Amino acid sequence: MNPRQRRGVLFILTAALMAVVVFVAVTVYVGNVSSQVGSLVTVYRASSDLPAYSALTEETIRTDEVPRRWLSDSAVLQREELLGRRVAVNLDEGTMLTSDMLVPPSDLDADEREIAINVDSVTGVADRVQPGDYVDIYAVFADVPGLPKQVRVLVRSVRVVSVRGTQVQVDQDSVTGQSTVIPVTLALTPNDALAVTYAAAFAQEVRLVGLPAGTPEDRTGEQGDFDAGDLGGEAIPEGGN
Repeated sequence: MNPRQRRGVLFILTAALMAVVVFVAVTVYVGNVSSQVGSLVTVYRASSDLPAYSALTEETIRTDEVPRRWLSDSAVLQREELLGRRVAVNLDEGTMLTSDMLVPPSDLDADEREIAINVDSVTGVADRVQPGDYVDIYAVFADVPGLPKQVRVLVRSVRVVSVRGTQVQVDQDSVTGQSTVIPVTLALTPNDALAVTYAAAFAQEVRLVGLPAGTPEDRTGEQGDFDAGDLGGEAIPEGGN
């Protein structure tokens, strides 16, 4: 083998070695990037602007691939968990959908209805009522035609569904003309919902009464109403003095 051939073989070997070095470097780089990015998972985004309480359908969502390590658990959802659900807030096109953006599914029984009433820090047990608690609902009737002035137990052992933030409403009896209330959503049977709605509209006061854990279901021995007669006086009918 003459010198020119030897140089050619040397160049070929050098090129092959360089190719191996480049291949190894690229492989190491790709592996390093993959280890930093991690596996990809499918997420869902709003395919258009969605107003609050819009129902999610196949047309209103689109898929995207995002590294799992960059996501919170609330963003890892299945398509079946989204379809038919409603969003709780306004969403811009492209917003990634997460479980905390969705209106919670109803956990009502077939014979239950949701109803919201406004309470304040006194009638709402000083903000101690939380979702999942059970309460009694009392109503104070003072000037309702046909009813004596009394306190009456409207419903016993009512489940609290949700307690929302405070709201300001017009109150002509207040010095400032406003009062702060807390909307509390309750799960009631249809007949009890009617009774509570009536009391919220016409009673002087509707009050929540907190119950201890383990309150028995059978409470038939408890008194259901109270008026002046129970104090040794005479119950005053509506319109009386």
